[in-house]
Amino acid sequence: METNNQLAESIITKIEQDGPISFRDYMDSCLYDHQFGYYFTAGNKIGVNGDFYTSCYLTPSFGAMVGKQLEEMWRLLGCKELTVVEYGAGTGMLCKDILAYLKNIPLLYKHLRYCIVEISPTMRTIAQGQLNDKVAWYNAIDAIKGEIDCVISNELLDNFPVHSVVKEHELLEVYVDYQGAFTKVLRPAPPKLKNYFKELLIDLPKGYQTEVNLVALQWINEISLKLKKGFLLTIDYGEQSRELYSNYRRSGSVRCYNKHRVNDDVFANIGEQDITAHVNFSALIHWGKKRGLDTCGITTQAKFLLALGFKEHLRRLYENQTRDVIQMAREEAYICRSLLMEMGEKYKVLIQSKNMDHVFLNGLTLQQKTNNSTP
Repeated sequence: METNNQLAESIITKIEQDGPISFRDYMDSCLYDHQFGYYFTAGNKIGVNGDFYTSCYLTPSFGAMVGKQLEEMWRLLGCKELTVVEYGAGTGMLCKDILAYLKNIPLLYKHLRYCIVEISPTMRTIAQGQLNDKVAWYNAIDAIKGEIDCVISNELLDNFPVHSVVKEHELLEVYVDYQGAFTKVLRPAPPKLKNYFKELLIDLPKGYQTEVNLVALQWINEISLKLKKGFLLTIDYGEQSRELYSNYRRSGSVRCYNKHRVNDDVFANIGEQDITAHVNFSALIHWGKKRGLDTCGITTQAKFLLALGFKEHLRRLYENQTRDVIQMAREEAYICRSLLMEMGEKYKVLIQSKNMDHVFLNGLTLQQKTNNSTP
């Protein structure tokens, strides 16, 4: 356990003054403390020299497929001026590849406004170095003037701070205490956490531990208030309730990433490692519907990419290069294996719409062939 840093000392001081803090507040401090939090300190977080990869780091074809889906949404919206909002753009890699694809559609690109909502000054500084004047930066979606049409996020919600709960004789919430070392203590869960499971019709078995992402519900609400007509595209690591609350998940889904190694010690490397939790897509669908967002469909990242022609685009990308053929073939195979097999099944793509009637989207084609029911 690492406590020899300023963030750890700050958390310890708070606990000594006010008593144990919820795991949600502990995770929030670890990631988003404005002075010492993981996403607010300098250093590489993503990529070879960072702690983890995101899909867009493996190939620009990933961003091109997201761009291709945005192009279809633009056409369904009537080929009008398009405002895209990307939440948590990180280093700007996805945005860069989306813009590169959309630039090939002159009418769309001419009237495109690309807005990034990014609260991390470190990430914003890195991204601004590689993005063009099509991009405007904001701290919150409410600050964006005028109508918005499409909201996208890639691997964002799994980093929202979560409440940790355990079901015993009643639902208990996990708190963090410090008695010479960080430790977890249990307290009765407040009504807001009990109501979360009640709304989703989930009855956890005794001894089951899991997480509740209330920040994701606030996120859905702020988007639904701003989005009058258009789409919300969410790509993230997670599952629907039937998988998330199955027996093999009874120990919870919180994981930490440090130098491309996975661990479950949330008290190690405080402020120096990423902390994530699986996204409950059933919750996004349920609360989205309550806020006026219809579900177009949910699919895996692999099926989403394949439906939009990922393999064909990737192949054309390599055909235009003049490097060693065998090496390029190996790279192409590695990218396909990573994005379509390893990450392809773990990551889900949820598309929701508002005031768009019943639209059909190409990115959901493969999923709709195998499952036509509304999730």
